Amino acid sequence: MKKYHYLIYLVFLIFFIISFITNILGSIIPVVSDNFNLTGLTTGLLPFSFFIAYGIMSVPSGILIEKYGDKWCMLGAWILSFSGSFLFALYPYYAVFLISLFLIGSSMAMLQVVINPLLRTTGGESNFAFYSVMAQLLFGVSSFLSPYFYIYLVQNLEITSEKSTWILNLLSDLTSTSFSWVSLYWVFSTLSLAMVLGVFFISFPPVERREDEKMGEKVVFISLLKSKLIWIYTIAMFCYVGVEQGIANWISEFLRTYHGLNPAIEGASAVGKFWGFMTIGCALGLLLLKIMDSKLVLRIFTISGILILALTLWGNVHIALWGFPALGFCLSVMYSIIISLALNSVSENHGSFTGILCSAIAGGALFSLIIGILKDAIGLKEGMLLLFLAFGYLLFLSFWAKPIVRNKTI
Repeated sequence: MKKYHYLIYLVFLIFFIISFITNILGSIIPVVSDNFNLTGLTTGLLPFSFFIAYGIMSVPSGILIEKYGDKWCMLGAWILSFSGSFLFALYPYYAVFLISLFLIGSSMAMLQVVINPLLRTTGGESNFAFYSVMAQLLFGVSSFLSPYFYIYLVQNLEITSEKSTWILNLLSDLTSTSFSWVSLYWVFSTLSLAMVLGVFFISFPPVERREDEKMGEKVVFISLLKSKLIWIYTIAMFCYVGVEQGIANWISEFLRTYHGLNPAIEGASAVGKFWGFMTIGCALGLLLLKIMDSKLVLRIFTISGILILALTLWGNVHIALWGFPALGFCLSVMYSIIISLALNSVSENHGSFTGILCSAIAGGALFSLIIGILKDAIGLKEGMLLLFLAFGYLLFLSFWAKPIVRNKTI
């Protein structure tokens, strides 16, 4: 596949952009809430609209890709992303934002289903693990950078002058000062349109999916959903993404509510550090998984997460500012360990099982929404106590799991 080696860099770029677009939401939620006068419920509907798209689109995306191929589905995904971003950039209203986030979320779900088999094919199976880690590191770096890009835009759009760059002046003309964060969606529109044009003119290899990567027939899904084991791991994925997004989407608002910090500066910076520490944790996690059983690694990081969450919620401002990034570190290894434990616990139908696990990403939608509802009823800090239940379930999994194949250690 040397002829298509350039597609490796395309996949890396897509991982970077997916993360850049996806993980900005936690940084902008407080200012969105202010601009649209939202309650906790209507604020929680924002991440819900985005992540519920994963639950709805993951399995259908796999079926569409097998029918129409990677290139055309990737094109369709970027067109969806452009449509969602451009729609909201033109009409910055709350109802439009919900539709926009669903369209962008659907796009991201389709892209995630496309790019992993494509990376395996173009990079070669022997290099797949290395390239996957590289892609995840780029994903993390982008998550770390996107809040700082938001800080840069907001600060500079509020003081544009003749000395500002033409891009800043153009974005300033397109957005009002109080809605300067909407400029992000003009940037996302431009990125998505550039990807549409780029993908259209690029040649793709025929990607033959292995049996364990295929989605399977309807009867396979029905049989899997009758299995207790499948449900235990699906709930685990639901809980993990719920914790990740339940923290990321409410960091900025928590720091404003309980410590009086500016969500566009200190709040966005804390969100960036949350994702940055998660990236650092991924690197350390790779080393730990070479010397320790993955169940034990999951147990240690989960217990650490429970303790740090308690300190963060009830500690002072300095503890909170470092507690949230430390929680990102604790969460860093959980996704990959849950996936590996799940797939190593069954001997067949890995593709269909993966589709079910990806659908559980909708957990990120539901947890953020419930925390928003509880915020209205009893307060944000009390609402975030829900995260302890999810952590508790992951701790249970670290004892219960009995994979057929264990991770190889030194």
